[in-house]
Amino acid sequence: MRSLLLSCSFLTPLFLASAFTTFCSAEGNTKQDDPALVAPPVNTQPGKEYADDTRLFQGIPGMERASNGRLWALWYAGGTGEGELNYVTLVTSQDDGKSWSGPKVVIDPPGPVRAYDPAIWHDPSGRLWVFWAQSYRWWDGRSGVWAITTENSDQEHPKWSKPRRICNGIMMNKPTVLANGDWLLPVAVWKQSAKDSIEYRFDLPEERGGNIFISKDKGKSFQLLGQTNVPQRTFDEHMIVERKDKSLWTLVRTSYGIGESSSTDGGKIWSAGKASSIPHINARFFIRRLKSGNLVLVRHNPKNRKTRRDLTAYLSTDDGKTWQGGLLLDERPGVSYPDGIQSEDGIIYIIYDYSRTGEKKILMSTFKEEDILAGKPVSGKVRQRVLINQATAQKK
Repeated sequence: MRSLLLSCSFLTPLFLASAFTTFCSAEGNTKQDDPALVAPPVNTQPGKEYADDTRLFQGIPGMERASNGRLWALWYAGGTGEGELNYVTLVTSQDDGKSWSGPKVVIDPPGPVRAYDPAIWHDPSGRLWVFWAQSYRWWDGRSGVWAITTENSDQEHPKWSKPRRICNGIMMNKPTVLANGDWLLPVAVWKQSAKDSIEYRFDLPEERGGNIFISKDKGKSFQLLGQTNVPQRTFDEHMIVERKDKSLWTLVRTSYGIGESSSTDGGKIWSAGKASSIPHINARFFIRRLKSGNLVLVRHNPKNRKTRRDLTAYLSTDDGKTWQGGLLLDERPGVSYPDGIQSEDGIIYIIYDYSRTGEKKILMSTFKEEDILAGKPVSGKVRQRVLINQATAQKK
């Protein structure tokens, strides 16, 4: 397998997408000589080695909500920062976030392979997907999107599928389901090459960018559809919106804040990337279509346009042309990486991290559209700084 991967580095992204779907998606069909392609164990009984008092670092969270109201949250931790010791952990709440379990699932690849940048998502059938990226050491030039699924996310101890490798790259944001039922996955291959000092490294220049993968068969298979390429992109972390006119709009993380690109042919060809009019900093943001048809955007709004602080929610009623309101969720420096979902009764849940190596908190806010527009709590549903988890380990 490794010789095949190396020999394919000059081929087109479409061929590579097909190749990796064929050779890497099958459960258990990977050779041991490429450690990042080995399916990791799905640990559903994590031991004390994954307890809160062992973690010196944690962040980059995601959240979902089951049909019965059960909440699921995940993030990655392990080691003292981003690196080969990283693993993904999943926790749950059955009382709307008032209390949270300890780790219910841990994805921790063996050896110097990291699991990181996870995403969690319910597909239209109600199946829960847990995605994560898997790379040899910090970045091997290729990485890979892996997933497990469950049909019973309403249960505290659901049964999970075996890990499946979908494609090269990293996907930390939720897929988008189009009006025609197709799924689009925002998968990035970072612009930087792998570090020369590592044993397993790959150079995939044609795949570098904000790639869009599509599934037309409800997740049975995925193919590379198109690619966005925005100037001064950093880690992409792109998110896809289908506008009401059926065009696609992708927002991308850049060194100056947010860049954008659009497509009018379903995602095959994308416009030249350019700076968006949305003010932001060099960090992840969150955008999503709400049940009302409006868009919610959670971004940083610091005066200096540099610091990860003043995490604020905005609302658009005109497909992102203009933004209204501004509900401040957390003003402190060190808040970052929002993700969210909306319940059937219209409550918006936003998860984010705070002080990844200091206080090491994963937090949640809830609110409704009217709170965003008012810029203050008016619905009676606002909760802020709800603690999901705090790691307590300290460096010796």
